[in-house]
Amino acid sequence: MEMPTPNAAVISRKDQIVARLAKVLPPDAVISDIRETKAYECDGLTAYRCPPMCAVLPANTGEVVAVLKICHEMGVPVVPRGSGTSLAGGALPTADCVILGVAKMNAVIETNYDDRYIRVQSGRTNLSVTGAVEQNGFFYAPDPSSQLACAIAGNIAMNSGGAHCLKYGVTTNNLLGITMVMMDGTVVEIGGAHLDAGGLDLLGVICGSEGQLGVVTEATLRILHKPEGARPVLMGYDSSEVAGQVVTDIIKAGVLPVAIEFMDRPCIEATENFAKAGYPMCEALLIVEVEGSDAEIDAQLALIMKIAASHNPVELREAKDAEEAGRIWLGRKSAFGAMGQINDYMCLDGTIPVSSLPHVLRRIGEMSKQFGLDVGNVFHAGDGNMHPLILFDANKPGDLELCEEFGAEILKLCVEVGGCLTGEHGVGIEKRDLMNVQFAPADIEAQMAVKDVFDPAWLLNAAKVFPLASSEPRRAA
Repeated sequence: MEMPTPNAAVISRKDQIVARLAKVLPPDAVISDIRETKAYECDGLTAYRCPPMCAVLPANTGEVVAVLKICHEMGVPVVPRGSGTSLAGGALPTADCVILGVAKMNAVIETNYDDRYIRVQSGRTNLSVTGAVEQNGFFYAPDPSSQLACAIAGNIAMNSGGAHCLKYGVTTNNLLGITMVMMDGTVVEIGGAHLDAGGLDLLGVICGSEGQLGVVTEATLRILHKPEGARPVLMGYDSSEVAGQVVTDIIKAGVLPVAIEFMDRPCIEATENFAKAGYPMCEALLIVEVEGSDAEIDAQLALIMKIAASHNPVELREAKDAEEAGRIWLGRKSAFGAMGQINDYMCLDGTIPVSSLPHVLRRIGEMSKQFGLDVGNVFHAGDGNMHPLILFDANKPGDLELCEEFGAEILKLCVEVGGCLTGEHGVGIEKRDLMNVQFAPADIEAQMAVKDVFDPAWLLNAAKVFPLASSEPRRAA
């Protein structure tokens, strides 16, 4: 993954830049020692590492304003960082940049149960948002697999989803308003504690913009009443294509589960060895969960079980109590960690029409043989958000490059069948040079024109999202 050549003139002024930042932040909020900046040298895409010039950890909007004003005045690139869980390199630094981390900004500012919203600082972790309201019978719906660690700032940047996005939507469907600091230090308030704002949908522009337009410091999020109950069912099949067809048939039937999750044999074997959830050894598993009252759950599951049974399942298991439900979900929640114990892997993120699942799964299997690399599939099947895990050996020369080539072909396949390059991980650097596969030059130019408005100097996360050849004239200006 190519990155721009660092600006030597900026690096030469490191001491001056650090000294100015140290005047507006507490002593422990500026990190410039090379040994300490290594903690920020990469995010979840660990194959490419580069310590930043320095990192800063502001604690509030005012401190973010002070940092960005200095960096804007001195022409210093800034890379916003949530919790560093991005799998697409969205927070990958450059040697001439300041990492702006929001980890200290984790407070709950306001909770309103009557109007069903919570306002938090953007460094608060996803799971702790629900933790702040669950005793009062509420929850925050988006639930990425990294929800224990990932920050709301990163969720907004990448428009993150999760297992329950089929029913509740992704971050953009649950984000009501933000406080954002632009690169020149201007503070803007967009949206608020209401269903929709008048005028242009600027909130929709910001959500998913990958730190290109500003630094979100506070967020107003929709919270929901907890459902009366929920119940998952586990389905095992002797073919990934058959499992894909089951997903299509469930969606076509008009029933709306809260989640439909898919795992294939490599993931099943790894997670069973790791978590011992009691999964059957088969080619593909589906976890389908519905929620509501007992009567609603029974009615939905009756239809789903009928569809599942018509495809000759290896196993069909309905959770009878909370313990069984927990075990059904245990393997799925452990999948990424379990796979990491057996191999290096690259986790992709592409989205396809649900009806294309059988075809895409078959083609991934064929390409796996072609490239000589195994693939484990675990993903949000209900909305077609795929997460193929390509297994490779990071210590074997050429294996990483082969893995990246294979991954690019999978993502091109997603676009070919009418899908898109990303569902929730974002573009970052991982898919940056594939943007031309999905978008025409005029489309990319229009997107870059939006960045021009928010960040005319192109100092915010400027090496991401857009192909370097397309953005080079603006970055060099």
